[in-house]
Amino acid sequence: MASHRKLRAAAVVCAVAVVTGPAPVAAWAATTGAAAAAPSVSAPSPDPFSGLTADEIGDKAVTATQSATSLRMTGRVVTEGQPLDIDFAVNDRDECTGVMKIKGGNAELRKIDGITYMKGDEAFWRVSMASQGMPDAQIDATVELVKGRWLKIGPGQAGSADLSGVCDLKSLLADLGEDKEERRGLTRGPDAEVDGSPVATLVKKKAEGETTTVSVSQEGKPYILKMVKAGGEEPGAMVLSDYDKPVRVVVPPADETVDLSKLDGGTPA
Repeated sequence: MASHRKLRAAAVVCAVAVVTGPAPVAAWAATTGAAAAAPSVSAPSPDPFSGLTADEIGDKAVTATQSATSLRMTGRVVTEGQPLDIDFAVNDRDECTGVMKIKGGNAELRKIDGITYMKGDEAFWRVSMASQGMPDAQIDATVELVKGRWLKIGPGQAGSADLSGVCDLKSLLADLGEDKEERRGLTRGPDAEVDGSPVATLVKKKAEGETTTVSVSQEGKPYILKMVKAGGEEPGAMVLSDYDKPVRVVVPPADETVDLSKLDGGTPA
């Protein structure tokens, strides 16, 4: 089996892991809702959203969130029945750092200066590749190549475009304002708190039993601080924090990386 086939498999895994991760964040906010059974609290006085309808508060939240220069996303999403836990910090310079967990496997992802680095444990690689229907022999060979090391993927290499999507803050937030009609029909629920910050809750219920709740900050800019989707086929919860704070990305040591371009041109294994 040639090494380039094994590395291509690894790149595909990276792409799949990322695409099924943070992307739903934008989708949830596009339907603006949110919920999180948080206890009711007293709203700040005066209410920063006094005189605004729930839909108008949603519009303000989308505009503010799209203006962020950085943020952190933490939570769980379910896509095609597969739960994925993520914790990513992203900025508007296409830099990011974070971790993901799927079926007991863990992986770290970093991007800086146009280079993406990904390091997964054996469980992560095996679960991810198996979900793509790759044969055991190919999985074994790929795991040996990347075991304990960071896979380094440069611009234009296999999987780089998909991987970079999670580090593109503007792209992640772009869907928030695309379909305003999807955000209509919101109701304002009881005020609550998210990590000690007072929030207004906006709720949208669909006929098929799906409820989305979005928590909007009542202090400072009306950033979206939490999104919860209950019911439906893809439930989940996501907390957004650390708005406009620096994102520090550390480049892995050279002796702990596997360069995709070099391995791709290697000899058959």
